[in-house]
Amino acid sequence: MSGLSQIKFGLSIVDRPERCSYHGGIETSKDIIMKTVLITGCSSGYGLETARHFLAQGWTVVATMRTPREDILPRSPALRILPLDVTDVDSIAAALAEAGPIDALVNNAGIGVVGAFEATPMEHIRKVFETNTFGTMAMCQAVIPQFRAQGSGAIVNVTSSVTLISMPLAAAYTASKQAIEGFTGSLAHELRHFGIRAKLVEPGYAPTTRFTENAGVRIEDLIPASYAAFAEPIFATFAKPALTTKESDVAEAVWQAANDLSGRLHFPAGADAVALAEMAGGRRG
Repeated sequence: MSGLSQIKFGLSIVDRPERCSYHGGIETSKDIIMKTVLITGCSSGYGLETARHFLAQGWTVVATMRTPREDILPRSPALRILPLDVTDVDSIAAALAEAGPIDALVNNAGIGVVGAFEATPMEHIRKVFETNTFGTMAMCQAVIPQFRAQGSGAIVNVTSSVTLISMPLAAAYTASKQAIEGFTGSLAHELRHFGIRAKLVEPGYAPTTRFTENAGVRIEDLIPASYAAFAEPIFATFAKPALTTKESDVAEAVWQAANDLSGRLHFPAGADAVALAEMAGGRRG
């Protein structure tokens, strides 16, 4: 088979050009057959930067968001921008039908919330879980049949460094992300038999993102007067963090996770997240 070699992708074997190479269990060459990734939550922050990164690496990118903005990314024949609400099963089905076959799913869409749990309305907590937890699960469930049929695929679920160490004023948000940590760990075992890989990317604190802007509730409304003295030094620390995460850190970690052929599950993203993962020790695989 001149000019071709068989390269292992997940648990499936496909024909690839010989120029394809690997580094540390990661597919690194831009010369492989172009793959397609669908990314949720691309209107800003991590999702937007991740879409840019995959485009730069030669992938076809399906960038999704609740309200599509055609001017958000440079025009490219390798780019499609589609509407998607991960809390709506009909929206999920329509987006996947429009996207066609994909090789990787990046679940990045999420809602941030900071405040005292006591003051956070249950209605809002359910909203956070609908997007961060059930939306991610719904996307996974929708793409698994396709990945199973083709014998390959990568699912990358973006969680948070709050899953690495307990942090105050983030109880509801942490719970929504911890659920996906456990879910993805179990899913990785469940899907490995079919050549499907499931990975976790755990970003740290990124002050340049719009973390709580899509929450629909103001932070000050979730800090009652009785919590003010407790919350003040915490917010002061966040105002002058020693280490932070950049959007590009997350994009690179997602790229590594999507291309990783090893059994590694956790990919902390950003200097602060890496430091927290090291503090967490051996429980991170």
